[in-house]
Amino acid sequence: MSCYLQPSQYQTYGLAPDVTDDWITAASSLIDSHCRRISLNPTQYTERLRMVEGSQTVRLSNLPLVAVAPATSPFVSIQARYAKPRRGQAVFPLQEEVLWAFSLPGAWTAVDPTTVDFVADTGELIFPLNILGLPYNEVAVTYTAGLATLPDAILCACAQIVKNAQATPGLNVKASKVDTMWLQYFSASLIDPTVQAMLKPWVSVRMG
Repeated sequence: MSCYLQPSQYQTYGLAPDVTDDWITAASSLIDSHCRRISLNPTQYTERLRMVEGSQTVRLSNLPLVAVAPATSPFVSIQARYAKPRRGQAVFPLQEEVLWAFSLPGAWTAVDPTTVDFVADTGELIFPLNILGLPYNEVAVTYTAGLATLPDAILCACAQIVKNAQATPGLNVKASKVDTMWLQYFSASLIDPTVQAMLKPWVSVRMG
């Protein structure tokens, strides 16, 4: 479970030294929920994405991409496949129709991650054509994303959520145990516009 502030940092970020750890754990959980992520720490994700017609690029949802030692790449595995055009897509020229006759549309194939260009901060992946010169139209990527070192914005956001909770009349700050689901009920007021602005760069970009 994520815990974004350590006791030695409480006073630095404006919290009383006697704040109990469960407040920090609950605030960290709310941050993960708001960002629609398992954690902001380096975490492994798997995404299956479709490519837009005429494009060889996709954009991953969780940023930034990061390699976890001893790995030197953020990618654990990459698979891709190509298929005949979906309804409404352009018809392939005769040359490509001939290539289809010798291919296996719909079959997944492993892609060497070193052949895929990527931008760590934006999550954009640029794929090569397959060996027959056909474009991929769907990919499955297992990768690692997160922050090896948490920036001040996240630590400040965690502290601010605790402050907001302690200032909310409906919460009993004397409670011996903080229930994350209970705090979730107040999330609209705890994750205020200031906190939202702090966390915006790390909100998962995938909809749904």
